[in-house]
Amino acid sequence: MLNKEEIIDYWIKSSDKDFKTMTVLFKEKQYSWCLFVGHLVVEKLLKAYYVSKKDDMHPLTHDLVRLAEKSDLDPDEKLKEFLATVTTFNINARYDDYKTSFNKVCTKDYTELWYSEITKYRKWIKKTLLNR
Repeated sequence: MLNKEEIIDYWIKSSDKDFKTMTVLFKEKQYSWCLFVGHLVVEKLLKAYYVSKKDDMHPLTHDLVRLAEKSDLDPDEKLKEFLATVTTFNINARYDDYKTSFNKVCTKDYTELWYSEITKYRKWIKKTLLNR
């Protein structure tokens, strides 16, 4: 059984690994998968944050807004918009009926914008929320 710090470290290390994967996917022009993995980067850090603030297991959800709210993060509208958009990367990349339309949305410019936003919020979560 892992203790609280080990669980937090697990989520952070897993997120860091996914960030490296996201970067490779971006360089390889695998844009929809880059954004899908970007969702995982943020989700795992929010789960680390949740565990750091609560004494129970993180919620079993991929909805980043819900996860932030359950963590008592109280996200402002800008953060909610970011989290809501990034949550769609999980849904759109996962299911076949969404993949075709999502692939069309994931141009280089669109992906570059969201890659940058995910990178920025990743740093903020790690530095501000997790104090790491």
